[in-house]
Amino acid sequence: MATHDPMHQFQISPILQWMPGGIDLSFTNSSLWMVIGAICSLILLGVASSRKSLVPGRIQLVGEEIYGFVENLITDNIGQKGKEYFPLIFTLFMVVIVGNMLGMVPYSFTYTSHLAVTAALALLVFFIVLIVGIIRHGAHFFHLFVPPGVPGWLLWLVVLIELVSFISRPVTLSVRLFANMVAGHVLMKVIAGFAIMFASMGGLAWAGSLLPVAFNIVMIGFEFFIAFIQAYVFAVLACIYLKDTIEIDH
Repeated sequence: MATHDPMHQFQISPILQWMPGGIDLSFTNSSLWMVIGAICSLILLGVASSRKSLVPGRIQLVGEEIYGFVENLITDNIGQKGKEYFPLIFTLFMVVIVGNMLGMVPYSFTYTSHLAVTAALALLVFFIVLIVGIIRHGAHFFHLFVPPGVPGWLLWLVVLIELVSFISRPVTLSVRLFANMVAGHVLMKVIAGFAIMFASMGGLAWAGSLLPVAFNIVMIGFEFFIAFIQAYVFAVLACIYLKDTIEIDH
């Protein structure tokens, strides 16, 4: 059955179809949950920033903790000059973590489990690094591909490796998030399928569902942890890449 298919949860379905000129611009379930994520973020941060109490309440405390967490993340990985990228990193972190967390809600849709979404975020970082780096440093920006101290006869190979590594940044950044979200949700769906199978067999066979249910309870907690870690890793890597626009070491 489709409902028991572990991949069915990632299927994009149109809610409002719109195809001007044959181009599919339909409003889908993925779009809906992106909107929900944006609304949830705006409400959380709006309420948190509206109550500027000396002794913060719970919502204000959450907002301040998120702000401080991202600020420290930037200064630790880029430095004080990196604070100019705070709006970008903060937005990326919120988009990813809210998408990951909303995906844990039953019957929801995990928009960060689609490569199109994660690739768009990764490409945004990649082109900002490339464009801002060239504008600020000119041709010197390309010294990133020429590590110091490399023998001349080996330089062509090192430059090629560095170039491939630079170009592959959006691939690794997007695939890491996408793959982790898909793998965790598929595993939980498969284990839940075993529980349903045992429960539907009748008799004492229902007892066999206890182990899958217990395993899934543990997995749910683990997935919340992974949801945070993947948002953190995405933000950290974005900071590391953006550091190339601040300073060139050689």
